Amino acid sequence: MYDTIVVGAGSAGCVLAARLSENSRVKVLLLEAGKSDGKQEIRIPAAFSKLFHSEYDWNFYTEPEPATANRPRYWPRGKVIGGSSSLNAMIYVRGHRSDYDVWRQAGNAGWGYDDVLPLFRRSEGFCGTGADADYHGSGGPLPVADQRSPNALTQAFIVAGESLGLKRIGDVNGATQDGIALTHVNQKNGRRWSAADAFLRPAMRRANLTVVTESLVHGVTFEGRRATGVTYAREGKIVAAPAREVVLCAGTIGSPQILMLSGVGPSAALSALGIAVTADIPGVGQNLQDHIAGGATYQCRQPVSLASAESLANLARYLVFGRGPLTSNVGEAVAFIRTREGLVAPDLELIFAAAYFMEHGAANPPGHGFTVGAVLLRPESRGWLTLRSRDPAAAPVIRPNYLSALADLAALIAGVRTVRRLVAAEPFAPYRGDEVWPGAHLLDDAALGDFIREKCESLYHPVGTCKMGADPMAVVDERLRVRGLEGLRVADASIMPTIVGGHTHAAAVMIGEKAADMIAADTK
Repeated sequence: MYDTIVVGAGSAGCVLAARLSENSRVKVLLLEAGKSDGKQEIRIPAAFSKLFHSEYDWNFYTEPEPATANRPRYWPRGKVIGGSSSLNAMIYVRGHRSDYDVWRQAGNAGWGYDDVLPLFRRSEGFCGTGADADYHGSGGPLPVADQRSPNALTQAFIVAGESLGLKRIGDVNGATQDGIALTHVNQKNGRRWSAADAFLRPAMRRANLTVVTESLVHGVTFEGRRATGVTYAREGKIVAAPAREVVLCAGTIGSPQILMLSGVGPSAALSALGIAVTADIPGVGQNLQDHIAGGATYQCRQPVSLASAESLANLARYLVFGRGPLTSNVGEAVAFIRTREGLVAPDLELIFAAAYFMEHGAANPPGHGFTVGAVLLRPESRGWLTLRSRDPAAAPVIRPNYLSALADLAALIAGVRTVRRLVAAEPFAPYRGDEVWPGAHLLDDAALGDFIREKCESLYHPVGTCKMGADPMAVVDERLRVRGLEGLRVADASIMPTIVGGHTHAAAVMIGEKAADMIAADTK
């Protein structure tokens, strides 16, 4: 009998398992569907897109939708120890103060910015520059570092932004988010440092923590309305694991999928698949939100981009010194901007990549180029997901409803226009070649809108499908307990009522920290 079973070794699950097992009297089982994280490309920052469509990726696709040219969108998600923190771009951006205050104002006591800031600080081992000590911690396990070898194109982006009036700031996680900055990254000595590296691996030496990989959870078991454990498949066998409490950390896709397979979700949808209903919770799988990106891509007239990062000389420089272009996280700089007056926080993030990054890197032309992504931070569009079948190995039906709200498209069009002004600035003159995407011939809003509908892509931040709150569509309460059930919680990005205006890894780590505190307090 385990005290706690944690399902999913991603950003939140690694933190939760590590923190709970600090108490030697608590017996913890961590189950991960993916493999171990020993592959070399996981450690090399610039190689992250090589992990897409690999055995370390769930390789999800959305359904075709009319608002986005009826083209399925690829959603990479980590199927590996460390979860998506083992194949993301390592950008450490928490979001805006108001993001968390909105959660608190929606009835989630203890989740405002001032409440969660100490948890961000506790997790951090900040070793970068330009930060305000009031907003960062230096003694935590998760390194937050400066980039080792920023590209010359990235410096041009920063200076070009300043020429347009953007304020250069040292820290987008400090007192203000508005401005332009080099990104801080989750790296140590130029190498990726995932949630598994930071939290889980040191904890795996403990006798009271068991980690089992390649184990696909089939469902939560119940006695009445109390969770009693899980069943999972490993090496062709079904294993039952009992526990006093189960915490789903399987992510925005996995956690609602497991709930529905267990009979927890919208009763009509479950009954249609022949699944016995344990708890009719209509919000499971609803409230799906994601950051979607447009932007522009350009040829580069000088051979300075990341196109030659994989040369033998650069590989040697990386392996020996932990420096050079292979340490690049690709998205080396960001700018947070507001496209209209009256906004509480920036609504767009511009991400600069000193490389072509077209269709997640799969459609890059040969040669040197650079990309400026325009990312919609606070979409009005809402989507949903549901089971495709009763098979736990079958990917669910994912409908993000991208651009179903016209305001979302308008913001992205404004973003493309801002990117064009920025790249037209003098600092880019030595590098600027032809505009590859959208193409300089596309000028009016209608043409740009059609391009965005066709080419927009996920920035890999789906959230919200097990919403925290007190309203009828909430799935968990402010202590992350699944409503109407006992012994079952969800602790990952799926609990976010609204998406944060940042990158979700940092917030997921915080959620793992907070869940650990809550579980420890509730079991004393």
